[in-house]
Amino acid sequence: MKSLPNHLTVSRFWMTAVMMLCMSIDFPYAKIIALGIFVLASITDALDGYLARNFFGVTSFGKLMDPLADKVLVCAAFIGFVELESLRAWMVVLIIAREFMVTGMRLLMIEKGIVMPAGMWGKVKTTVQMVAIGLYFIGLIWEADWLPSPNSAFAWWIGLATALLTAWTGIVYFWQQRHIIWEKGKQDS
Repeated sequence: MKSLPNHLTVSRFWMTAVMMLCMSIDFPYAKIIALGIFVLASITDALDGYLARNFFGVTSFGKLMDPLADKVLVCAAFIGFVELESLRAWMVVLIIAREFMVTGMRLLMIEKGIVMPAGMWGKVKTTVQMVAIGLYFIGLIWEADWLPSPNSAFAWWIGLATALLTAWTGIVYFWQQRHIIWEKGKQDS
C-alpha cells in the first residue's frame, strides 16, 4: 500500500481520458458525468499529496507525475471546452504554453537539485483554473444568462481572465527564477 499516492496520481490520467470522452459524446448526463469525474480527479490531487507528505513518503515518481497529471487534467478540460465552443483556442494555447514553460523550468531546476514548491501566484492560478473549469461545466449542463454557456460573453470574459492570470503567473515565475535561467544560459554558451 506504500504506493497509494502514486496510484491516485495515475488514476487522474485515466479519469482525464474518461472525462474527455464524456465531453466529446452526446448522451444524456454525459456533461454531468464529466463534471463529476473532474471533481473526483481534483479531490485525488489534494489527497495524493496529503497522503504522500504525511503517511507514505514523497517519491521521485510522485514529484514528476503529480504535477504532470494535474496539467494534463486541466489542459484536457480547457481543450474540450474549445471543441464545445465555450473557450477560444488562443486562450487555451496561452494557458498550455505557460504550463509547458513552467514545467520545463521546474525540470531544469530539479536537474540542479532545486525543488521549487508552488508559490502563492501558482496556487491562485490553480484555484482560478479549477473554478473556471467548474463554471464551464455548469454552463454546459444548465443554460442560464449568468452562467458561461457556449458562445456567451460571460464565457469569453472568464476565459480571458483565466488566460491572462495564467500568463501573468508564468511571467512572475520566470522573473523569480531569472537567476537560474541566466546561469544555465551562461553554462550552455
